This record gives sequence, structure tokens and C-alpha cells, in this order.
Amino acid sequence: MPSSASRPTTAVVSSRRSREDAGWGCTNWTDPSDLYRPGRVRPGKKRRQFSWLNPQPLWESRNDKIVRWFGDSTDDERMRWVTAQRRAGIDVDVPVARHADKDEVSFMVLGDPGEGDDSQYQVLRPLRAMSKDTDFTYIVSDVIYPAGDARDYHDKFFWPYRGLPGPIYAVPGNHDWYDGLHGFMTLLCGADPDLRPPAKLAKSRWTRAFLDLIWREPSEALQEELEEMKQHRPDPSGQPGSYFALELKELLLVGIDTGVTSGLDTEQGEWLRRISALPKDKVLLTGKPLVVDASRKTCSIAGSKDTVNAIVDDPANRYIAVIGGDIHNFQRYPVRLPEGRVVQHIVSGAAGAYTKATHNIPRVTVENCGCGEDDFRCYPRRGDSLAAYSILLDKRIPLFDLSISPEVAPAVVSQRLDNAVDPTRVEDKDEHVTDEARETARRVFPLSRAGILGPWNHYFSEFLDWNEPPPPLFKSFLKVDTRPGEIEIRCFAVTGCEKHADDPPLEDHIKGTRVGDGRWDWEVLLD
Repeated sequence: MPSSASRPTTAVVSSRRSREDAGWGCTNWTDPSDLYRPGRVRPGKKRRQFSWLNPQPLWESRNDKIVRWFGDSTDDERMRWVTAQRRAGIDVDVPVARHADKDEVSFMVLGDPGEGDDSQYQVLRPLRAMSKDTDFTYIVSDVIYPAGDARDYHDKFFWPYRGLPGPIYAVPGNHDWYDGLHGFMTLLCGADPDLRPPAKLAKSRWTRAFLDLIWREPSEALQEELEEMKQHRPDPSGQPGSYFALELKELLLVGIDTGVTSGLDTEQGEWLRRISALPKDKVLLTGKPLVVDASRKTCSIAGSKDTVNAIVDDPANRYIAVIGGDIHNFQRYPVRLPEGRVVQHIVSGAAGAYTKATHNIPRVTVENCGCGEDDFRCYPRRGDSLAAYSILLDKRIPLFDLSISPEVAPAVVSQRLDNAVDPTRVEDKDEHVTDEARETARRVFPLSRAGILGPWNHYFSEFLDWNEPPPPLFKSFLKVDTRPGEIEIRCFAVTGCEKHADDPPLEDHIKGTRVGDGRWDWEVLLD
């Protein structure tokens, strides 16, 4: 039977152990200047940081609103790209077998990395330190912000990841689709856009005319730009498209393209059913997680009542884990299904974009998620998230005292969640919450009958995005190690503190051992 038993690891550096390991109190912060492309920023000039408060990225991302208001063309566009690949002689249905003969394979997983500013570049040193013995890297969701543009790939993909070993595979997120997936398909999949069949036109000529005025078209990178990009990563991945399977010796990594609004087209749905029926244990990699923020999310399949969720839950398909991006933090839910099988649902979207708050994640319950609060893991921890965002909010709105210290914040979170989430760090257990701290929490961390909502929390993370510490950055990435009959998944933290730059804190560590087809015994190696 699957197990959630913990085995203590006392020597490990982790925010689960101490505030210091979370990055609180650090005085020597990492400067990522040396990692930027030479000549990109003139000496003495401050680097431009990515911000969603800037109207430019909002305008460049306007296709998101257009497809939601006037109809989503993602499914049609995806099938046009598939047709182009087939016309080029590429079989999109055959799994990539490049790593299929190795007994042991290790790979990194990054989610939502591509802002191109300090928050992405701070991740590079820890990432390089942990990837030295790996075979490849896999990106889940939003390779390039704000709109997947081909000309942004140099500074946000090819240059920063030039030293990573092996190929880089990816599944797109919604932002990669805002240029019609042009940058993703041409630069990561080697697609020729001229081989696509004609696009379907809007039925109304007035709608067509309006879209012609406001629709964001992809930009074309110059040939010399493309050649310079490819010099940094001359080893192409060979992935056939935006959805594909990657074959390991005993596992199949199944990557799906969830588009803009979290759904699969009919052809991709049929492909997923065929791939899922293969007699091999599987890990799903997706731009949108299926369990996140203590609730289940549905990923639909066009033209069918079937869902990706149902395919993953079907024991005949032998899925053992789901890893998704989109949400910019780390979360893990070991979901126990009715037949007793456990599927690990992991959110890993914090490899560069703004850190998404975790203190507004409600109590985790079996009814909502398929697991309980004791089984749930997240990074940053809820208390650290509340402390960081209250400090940032206090800086932005100086009229009120809105700061909650990292010493008191875990106890505040516990009280705000009806004492269902007790502080676990030894140094936090005896902290007393004063009336003043409670009042501050009511301003910073409002609640409603429906759960943890309120005016500050809905756009908390976007409004308070920070690209350099303090407070700690709370970025993260995964390392996955596979061996015959075993898989280990570790989450490493990026605090921005110099002492953690080459030896990053460990925030989660699980090990799976096969006990049958699609049935794995899971052990938690970090309590």
C-alpha cells in the first residue's frame, strides 16, 4: 500500500528547519550581474525589471483578453502547427526516445521562468549547481513573458540556460500562446510556419476587421539573431510539437499543451488517450496543474465529456505523478484515489516569474484535494509568505503599519486558519500573537465566508512583485532522479542569499518505489 511515512533528515538546510534557512536575516545577498549577457546593460545603468504594473507587458499580452471575449482560436492554431510538422515529415505521435536506453536518468523541472530580469537570473546559480549530473531540463508553462515573442528568446532562454547539460524540452503556458505559439514552435520545435494550412477566419467581417486592428501578431527574429541564439544551445531537443511524449526506460513523460484557457483540442485529446494506454507508468507534465490552491481544477477535452483529470485518475493508464506550472510557487498534494493508489500532484511554477503568495491557500482537506493538511507541502511556507508580503505591502503603503515579522507570521497564519496549520519550526512554536499583530493581519490577510479572499489577496502577488531581496525571493525548481523501480523528486529553494547560491535549501523530498503497474509506495524523506 502507498505510504506517507516520514523519515527525518536533520542535517538538511531547509526553511522547514529554521528562519535562517528560509533566508531571513541574510545580510549578503547574491548579485546576478555577472550572469547577464555582456553589453546588455551599460555600466552604471540599472537593469530594467519586469513588472505587471507596467502597461507595456499588459498591452503585449492583450491576446489573452481577445480570445476570452471574441472566441478562442487556440485549438485551430495548434492543429495548424501539427499539420505543418507532418508536412515536414515529423511524426508528432511517436515518443521521443533519446533517453530510453539509460537505466538512470536525472532531469530538472522549471516552471514559468522567462521574465528576463533579476528574479529569473537569481535562479541560475542554484540551478546550475544542482544540474551538473542531469540529462536534460523540462520547462512547464510560460517559457517566455509577456507574450512568447521569438525576439525575447535570446535573453530569456538561450543565454541564461546556455550552460545546462543536455536538451531542453518544454510545454507551453498561456503566455507562450499570445503570439500564436510562433516563437515556441519555430525555436523549440524547428517548425516552418509557411507549411501551415490557412487560418480559419472569423465569421463576421466586422469581427475580422476589428481583430485585424488589435490582434497582436508575432514578430520575426532576424536571421543573424536566430543564428546567435542557436550558438548558445546548439543541441536541439528534437521535440515534435507543443505536446509530445518523452520515453524513459521505465517511465513515459507525457507533456500536454493546455493553451490559453486550460483545455485540449480534439486531436490532442485522442493522442493523449492513445499515449495513456501504452503499458508503461507515466508522469504528466502540463502548463496548468490539476490540483492547486487546495482545490481540483478541470482540464477539458474539446468535443468530449472526457477530461484530462479522468484519464489521469484511471488506474489502467498508470499515472503516478502530475507536474504543472502556471502558479508561481511550489505545492504538492499526494492524492489518494478510491482504489488506494496515490498520485503526486505537484505545482512547480516559481523558476523566475513573480512569487505567488501561499498564505492565502486554505486548509487542505480530503474532500477538496484527495489529501489532508498533514500531507500537503508548499514553498514558501504560509508564514514566510505572509511575512514577506506584509513587509512589501508596508513599503508600498506607508500610511499604516502593515508589517508582520517572520517570527510571528506562522502563528498568525495558524490562528487565521482556525489553528489547523500549526507552526512546525521549533523556534516558531512559542511565539505569542499580540492584539496589534491580529489587527495588522486583519488588514493584510482578510477572510470571507468563502475562504481566504479579500481585496488585498486577489492581486497580492502581481502588485507586490519583487525582483531582488530582501525579503527572500522564495523561488524554486525541481530535480527528478529515476532508477529502475524508483523515482525521487526534490524541490530546491532560491532565497537570493549568497550562502544558498551554490548549495540551495531543500524544501521537499519524496521517493517512490514501484509495487505494481501504476502503483507506487511513496515515502517522504524530509519531514
